Amino acid sequence: MKDYLIVGKIGGAHGVRGEVRVTPLTDDVRRFSKLKECQILDEKENLKTTKKVQSARVDDSRVLVKFEDVSDRDEAAKWNGFFLAVSRDAAVKLPKDRYFIADLIGLKVIDDEHGELGTIKDVINSGASDIIIVKRKGKNELLIPYLKTVVTNVDLEAGTMSVTLPEGLYEIYE
Repeated sequence: MKDYLIVGKIGGAHGVRGEVRVTPLTDDVRRFSKLKECQILDEKENLKTTKKVQSARVDDSRVLVKFEDVSDRDEAAKWNGFFLAVSRDAAVKLPKDRYFIADLIGLKVIDDEHGELGTIKDVINSGASDIIIVKRKGKNELLIPYLKTVVTNVDLEAGTMSVTLPEGLYEIYE
């Protein structure tokens, strides 16, 4: 399990005072208003530096963040394309039976009828519900709705997610 969670991607400078535009990669954009410190990661998720956050504000579908030690547009532009992450200690506390996507990726998915299906590659939000993308060896990816009626158990320690696929879903992908 990673020590940090990615919450956004920096999309370049905003204005001339050193703010950066951040595309949120979290369900709760309000979390940025409480952000005091963050890690900056490169595209391979290697830690580059830790920054103190002076301010953060929501602007349409993005967040504008001002780091304490960045005072002009040129310095802000250097962080374009980097990821913004928070330590697990600073992460939003999740309700029971809710998980961070980063913790679900890589879990083995086991169906009660068809056995092991593959591993979770990603989870995407489709509006109505989240969709689990399952990577399978030598087969097309399997898309499974993340619903209480489908996902019967998540065991992070064992590295598994148990599911009961809706009738006919498995056959569509075979």
